Amino acid sequence: MVLHQILRLSSIFRSAVSIHLRRNIGLSAVVFNKAKELDPVQKLFLDKIREYNTKSKQAGGPVDAGPEFQKDMNESLARLQRAYGEGDLTKFPEFKFE
Repeated sequence: MVLHQILRLSSIFRSAVSIHLRRNIGLSAVVFNKAKELDPVQKLFLDKIREYNTKSKQAGGPVDAGPEFQKDMNESLARLQRAYGEGDLTKFPEFKFE
């Protein structure tokens, strides 16, 4: 009887310790990833994304888009407005639920 209770308590203790260790290992992995330096490929990728974001804000739209892109976009918007009616198709629609 006593042996049964000891085994049961040890299994509860083991499960609690394993959960605690899994949580700590998961959190420490995040901390270590933030603490260490990015590898060169990741750094280059993030730099390019930030550079594109800056250029996009300065240009007010797509970066390095020529007159052909603008012409195609205007034709597509006109075709969609004919098919689906009026409204600004460049904005995300606003939904109102009552």
